[in-house]
Parts: sequence; C-alpha cells; structure tokens
Amino acid sequence: MAFDPARLDRMLNPRSIVVVGDKAPSYGWLTRQKAFPGPVLSVQVDPKEVEAIEALGFTNYSSLAEVPGDIDLVICAVPRAITPLVIGQAVERGVGGVSMFTSGFSETEDPDAIEIERKIYEAATGDGMPIVGPNCLGIYNRELGLKFSDDQLVGDGGTVAIAGQSGTNTSGMVSGMQRMGVKVRRAVSFGNALIVNECDYLEYYANDPDAEVIVMYIEGVRDGRRFLQLLRETTPKKPVVLWHGGRTPAGAKAIKSHTSSLASSVAVWDAMVAQTGAIGTATMEETVDVTAALTHTERPSGRGMALIGMNGGQAVALTDQFSSVGFEVPSLSEASYAQLAEFFVAVGSSYRNPFDAASTIRSEDENLEKILDIIASDAAIDGGVAIELGARDFDEDPASIDRILDLLDRYRGRTGHPAITLMHDNGGGEGGVEAMVRARAHVAERGFAAFQSYSRGAIALDRVVSHIEAVAGM
Repeated sequence: MAFDPARLDRMLNPRSIVVVGDKAPSYGWLTRQKAFPGPVLSVQVDPKEVEAIEALGFTNYSSLAEVPGDIDLVICAVPRAITPLVIGQAVERGVGGVSMFTSGFSETEDPDAIEIERKIYEAATGDGMPIVGPNCLGIYNRELGLKFSDDQLVGDGGTVAIAGQSGTNTSGMVSGMQRMGVKVRRAVSFGNALIVNECDYLEYYANDPDAEVIVMYIEGVRDGRRFLQLLRETTPKKPVVLWHGGRTPAGAKAIKSHTSSLASSVAVWDAMVAQTGAIGTATMEETVDVTAALTHTERPSGRGMALIGMNGGQAVALTDQFSSVGFEVPSLSEASYAQLAEFFVAVGSSYRNPFDAASTIRSEDENLEKILDIIASDAAIDGGVAIELGARDFDEDPASIDRILDLLDRYRGRTGHPAITLMHDNGGGEGGVEAMVRARAHVAERGFAAFQSYSRGAIALDRVVSHIEAVAGM
C-alpha cells in the first residue's frame, strides 16, 4: 500500500479543507462546502480571483505553506503543469490527503503529462500521502456537508457508500439514489486512481460499520487478485453492488482515454461476481434500483411472490415480468381462498394470485388489509408483495396512498418480507409524468422502493434474492 491508511480516513472525514485554484464564474469548490462545520480556506494567486474569493467571505492565502493549522483535505483545481508544486507543498505541510480535480494526465497518453503524473506519484508515495484522482470529482460526505455536486444532500444518516471511476456516473448514482429516498452516506469519485485505487476503497468501506451497502462503478481493476479476495471477504457481511463499465468492445476502447484504465474482461468479471456473491449491474438505472431494493426492503426467504395489479391485463404483465427473472407466482392455499371469497366481491376483479384489485386498492374499506393479512399467513408467499400504485390517486387523495403504505409497512413488519411498489406514468402526458414524480417521491420518503416499471422492480428484487442465495451457498 502506497499510502498511510490513517491519513485516508482523515481526508475522507476532514475537519479542515483548503481549496487550491478555485476560480470564476462559480467558485464551486468553495461555495459547495457552505454546510461544512470546519474551516474552508482558499489558496489562489491571481489578484482578480483573490478579490472575488474574499468578497464571498473566504480567507485566501498565496500558498499552502501560509495556511495556519492542520490541513486534512486539499482540493486541487489548478492547471496540470502546477500540480507538482501543489503536491510538493502538501507533502511539506503533512496534509491528510489531496483530492485532484485536475485532469489531463496519463489518460491523454501525452509523454509530458505522463511525466508530471510520475512526479506526483513519487512525491506522494514517498510521504505516504493518499491522493483521490487525479481526473475526478472527489469526495462527498453527507454528514459533514462535504460535496462535489450542488444537488448532494446534507444531513445525518445514510448506510450507502459509493466509489466510482467516473465523476459523472458517481454523481449520477448519488442523485438517482436520493430521488429514490436512499440516503447516501459517502461517495468518492476517484478517476485515474493514481495512489488510492478501487481495492483500497472497497477495503475501507468493508471495515466501515456505518456502510451497510457498498456500490462501485468500475472500469478496470489494478490488482485483480486482491479485489477478488476482498469481495469474498466482504459480501458475506454486506452486499456489494458492482456496475461494470466498458462491457462492449467500443466501451472498453473508450475507457483508455477516460481514466487510463485497462478494461476488465467481461467473462472474467462476470465469473468473479458469480463466485463472490456480489451483485452485478450494467446500467445507472439498474444500479440505483438495486440499491433502493437493498435499503428499502426486508430480505425475502424465498421466491414466492404475491402480485397486486390495477386490472387484469396489468396483473398478467406483472406476472410475466416477475416470472421471467425467476420468481414464482404461486396459488394460495384453499383455506386462504375461502377467506378471500368471503369479501372479495368486486365485479371484474380476481382474488387469485396475481390479484386484479383496482377497486380494492382504491377503496377506504378494510379489504386490502384483509388481503395482506391472508397473504402474510400463507406459506406459499415467502418472497413478499409487489403492488401497483397510481399517481393520480396520490394527487387526488394523498391520504389514500398513505393508507396503503401503512398496511404495507405492517405487512413487512409482520413477515420480514419485502413490500415494493410499482408506479409508472401510463403514457399520461406531461401532467402524468409530473404526478408520477411527486407520487414516487412521497412513497420513497415513507421508506419504500418505488420502481418506474414492472421490469425494473422485478429485476432489482431478483438481484437482492440472488445475492442472498449466493451468500447462503458460499
């Protein structure tokens, strides 16, 4: 290991931040840290930039050498040619570590850029100083208010830890998960991984008691043997979601100019995921959905699902999607059907599994409560419940959705099985889409996964169950 692990912890959880080279128009590296509780200072030598930075209320210095006190994190945003000077000053000051937004190094294959990167590497490793990047967005810490994107939320809580080789994809995962009601505790966009690589972040998160779910976007692995061993050690303790970039020949070629990584063989990667019980994904949406399923659902004990749709055709479509990924939609016991027949009398509705239950879902009576109680007591249902909800119902009567969510909460508390919701716009035009966004946000706030289609809900839940099955068989 080319760095001091204690310093990595120090830079990921800093008490002080110094931004080197921030500039107009937004001065985003400084202004994004407005919620950070410790000092946020600037190093800049351009007189025009200094004037603007000080007008924003930040204290500026001409070099790291002049900054008083301990420095836990340096955010480096200077031009490439100046980076060796900044790293040299950081080493002299004994800073915790440096996050390098600066790009244009080995990923360009330019000899001068490669030589600059070599100098940075030698200076940092000689001191044991960790570097995030270069060519990255850096560090997000929800609790400390340390941000690399304006839309990242600040506050307590969160059990998800993210590490990604792409800044855009890492930022997108955080934003997507936030929209699904998932609190991301921390995220690191690590770009070229000059000093601290994917193995180091996986190991750090594996040992972090607050990180209950680990999510990674990986284009290439520097040390495959170590990464494999870490996965084997980690997945029995906590799920690891791995989004693999560069799965096509064209994508693999693009990786070289993106982060200078060597693309991992798809066959080797998929074998590693299968052997270790990790959860493999191939898209942003799938990664966000799986993480929402992991954080918002209980763990099922099997694959027997109860499906509740809004009409007969949708109940069939629900069954097709869940069956296609390996779930069962079993018949209930005769005793259960006898109980259902006593009250399930809506014209055109079915009380067989899958349930065609539009009027029951929308009603204020006790029918849905009775259905869920019967399902909870039936041994055939060991995979949980998936229920379709309507956005217009939420707009017309928000309390109606809350009544359903209260019942679903009771169901999952009683059984320990998942209860997921499925909400799509049904081609309702612009107004329908807006209503769906509002409804999904409300459902997410209540702690339920709200998937945008039947297939996305089925696939996400399947990934969770497959992970449980794989770990149990290890």
